[in-house]
Amino acid sequence: MRGRRNVTKHPGFGLALASALVLANGVVHAAATIVIVNVDGAGEGFNDATPAAVVGGNAGTTIGQQRLNVFARAGQAWGALLTSAVTIRIEAAFDPLSCSPGSAILGQAGAPTFFANFPGAPVANTAYPEALANRLHGSDLNPAGNDVEAQFNSSLNGNAACLNGTGWYYGLDGNEGTNIDLLPVVLHEIGHGLGFASSVVLSTGVFQTAGLPTMYDRRILDKTQSKHWDQLTAAQRVASAMNTGNIVWDGQNTTLASPLLLAPRALVVVNSPAGIAGTYGASAAAFGAHLSATGLSGAVALVDDGTAPTSDACSAILNGAQVSGKIAFIDRSATGCTFASKAARAQAAGAIGVIIANNVAETLAPGGSDPAITIPVVGISLADGNIIRAQLGGGVNATLKLDLAQNAGADAQGRVLLFTPNPVQPGSSISHWDVAALPNLLMEPAINPDLQAGKVDLTEFAFRDIGWFQGVTDAGYPPLPTRLVGNAPNPFNPMTKIRFDLATTGAVHLAVYDLSGRLVRRIVDGSLTAGAHALPWDGTDGHGRGVAAGVYLVRLEADGRVFTHRMVLVK
Repeated sequence: MRGRRNVTKHPGFGLALASALVLANGVVHAAATIVIVNVDGAGEGFNDATPAAVVGGNAGTTIGQQRLNVFARAGQAWGALLTSAVTIRIEAAFDPLSCSPGSAILGQAGAPTFFANFPGAPVANTAYPEALANRLHGSDLNPAGNDVEAQFNSSLNGNAACLNGTGWYYGLDGNEGTNIDLLPVVLHEIGHGLGFASSVVLSTGVFQTAGLPTMYDRRILDKTQSKHWDQLTAAQRVASAMNTGNIVWDGQNTTLASPLLLAPRALVVVNSPAGIAGTYGASAAAFGAHLSATGLSGAVALVDDGTAPTSDACSAILNGAQVSGKIAFIDRSATGCTFASKAARAQAAGAIGVIIANNVAETLAPGGSDPAITIPVVGISLADGNIIRAQLGGGVNATLKLDLAQNAGADAQGRVLLFTPNPVQPGSSISHWDVAALPNLLMEPAINPDLQAGKVDLTEFAFRDIGWFQGVTDAGYPPLPTRLVGNAPNPFNPMTKIRFDLATTGAVHLAVYDLSGRLVRRIVDGSLTAGAHALPWDGTDGHGRGVAAGVYLVRLEADGRVFTHRMVLVK
């Protein structure tokens, strides 16, 4: 989330926006030096001396030290990724932020100063956050100031008035259980401060960086207007911020990477009645059974829990006889009733699947966790929910399935959707990826429990698009570590592309195996140049014969290392 922003001009065309963050000491990395600046008072935040047990790889013995260790790990992650000759200073603190039993601001951050038209600026009349401006300029444009400011909510401490007693998890392994994992929250907020945020005041449409767009703003495309945000009027930007489903990130690097990191999108296909038959966009829940390309079909039944509003499944479902063996239709509630608890009640009533309709415009991505839920669960928008609900009395039959031709959270061209709910959500709208993305992404408006510990996923490629790696190589890419990124689409039929990066030029062995270890197809057995690669596999063996549907392993041997990845062929 972004912090509040106050604009001031500085000599040399600096532009200031307010926010806050944390520090301990500088850590030098191969690419960038990250310094965390601790501005907490004695006995609070990073200086909290309360004893703490070692947890999840965090060896700190006090709460304050464990917090500092989390920030150090976040600094290592960003420092290893970014390239800058100028130290990046991140000011941070733990302070009480907004919190209630049902919701909380976990953190807020941003760049306090922006610069434009400095020597080395790639695009004229464009505001760059201080850390990025320093990197492009080659020296510190504001030596007396910090580059990022951020705050984190100190109220997450077991207090029942804040998220019903939820606390921070200070482990480094992503096993937060029912608590909130601090590491991805810190990575998320630093991401905002380094440039993943719009400078537009969404109530007025004005660029608050002295009237200039940022590179982030220049990458926002309104598909309805066929214009980027720097090309729209202020009034058009106000409307565009609520143009749900039609605002995308138009950056080449992110668009190319999105098929490799995003899964196929979910669909609700209404088979009958004919009047509403068709395909409706959906988002698979973070829990429950995985959807398939063939899908799960059945009659749809509205749940009734006997307590108004009766269709939100916030208590035991009373019409189990009508729900059993069918796909349960549930409405999102305004209370603290969780998505997982709704699905659990539907499953207990015998439902074979669940559709949860949103109570606001955008498609719903049901978050949460419950390994006991074994039926598929999807979320849909308010408008689509209203259409389906109106026909339930006469009978609706639907299929919950995957669309292998398009990825969750991206459009048909692979451009990633930005978060544009209607009405606008200040601090969240536009400056985050859309919640429809699956797997969930670091820069979504809420932190999800299925994020990979310490990873920044698509943010790396968005940072390429806004200039963080400008001029590092002829292709605009920094030196990449050797890694097997994955394949897309996955599942696939009949063709997929296997994506991998090479740090150095040299011998590469890339092959596909079945689960018994038998060689199916050798893709590469020779030398390849350093850089990013994407090679196709058409689902055939070494003799050109089509292989059976199933799970296959792709194995990469390069730079003295071995990587494997699972691919799913469907037919």
